[in-house]
Amino acid sequence: MPITANALYRDAMNFTRNQFISILMMSLLTAFITVIMNNVFLPSVDELQILLHSINDDFPASAKLGLMDLVQQLTPEQKNVLLKISAADIFSTLVGNSLLVGGVLMLIQLVSNGQRTSALRAIGASTPFLLKLFIFLLLCTFLIPLGIVLFIVPGILLAIALCLSPVIMVADKSGVFHAIKLSARLAYDNLRITASAIVTWMLTKIVILLLVSLLPISSPTVMAVVLNGLGNLISAILLIYLFRLYMLLRA
Repeated sequence: MPITANALYRDAMNFTRNQFISILMMSLLTAFITVIMNNVFLPSVDELQILLHSINDDFPASAKLGLMDLVQQLTPEQKNVLLKISAADIFSTLVGNSLLVGGVLMLIQLVSNGQRTSALRAIGASTPFLLKLFIFLLLCTFLIPLGIVLFIVPGILLAIALCLSPVIMVADKSGVFHAIKLSARLAYDNLRITASAIVTWMLTKIVILLLVSLLPISSPTVMAVVLNGLGNLISAILLIYLFRLYMLLRA
């Protein structure tokens, strides 16, 4: 019987419905961890004032410049503050995403084995895989946006090639680069199924970003948790879809 995207989608949504509370709690918990860590590692208020003061003082001229030109005009001290902000955002996002990916994949495995579990228990069970997932997601953080910035299509193709890697790492307990190699082969052998899922995931996250920005939420922290939580929920459904696909391909 051929594998179809519709069948995989139905399986993913059935699992999501049955485990919705655990998946929602995991999505919100990892979003909260990401936002809190980002706030903890951000530069001090005085350092942020240095950066904002420069931009506000020369706002008319800055508005006409590109991002690279704007960065080049910053002083070394301001560049250091900008680097700290970027590093804090990247690190906190990587930690949150590693916990989400590991937790969701372990939740699927535990439930499939007939074990009762919860969001916290699934995240705890994913501990042996977190370092590998962190390294993999770090590679994705730099490679996929770079491909999208260059010509868009290479970034999307790279995302498709890598999509099964975390599933393979957890399901087969394989290394990062072996998982990437196998993922690329399987993803392109089943391009119609994987491409539709990845493109839908990307577009859905963009729609969520636009919709959440319209919500009357005054607190930036609450807004960030809501935005990250909804994005995590969509990513969790994608992981369930990809896990089911890999199990069928492996069988």
